[in-house]
Amino acid sequence: MGNMMVRIHIQLSEDQAKALKRISMARRLSVAELIRRAVDTLIKSGTVVDVEERHQRAIEIVGQFSSGKRDISEKHDLYLSDAYRK
Repeated sequence: MGNMMVRIHIQLSEDQAKALKRISMARRLSVAELIRRAVDTLIKSGTVVDVEERHQRAIEIVGQFSSGKRDISEKHDLYLSDAYRK
């Protein structure tokens, strides 16, 4: 059922086409196979979140959480290294 191939026509930017060709050569896969795998990954993830939406989501959570510490902006490296040691 899912093995039948359907031919479709897509248009890519010149940069996209060049990048796909480089990747296909490096991985020894056809461009078509790379695209099929990318589509499978997109389908399996079930979501499409563009960069602007991701940015908007990040902006919306700013200030939503509190660590209780008042000096994080000044001592962020110290807190980060402490967190990684735990």
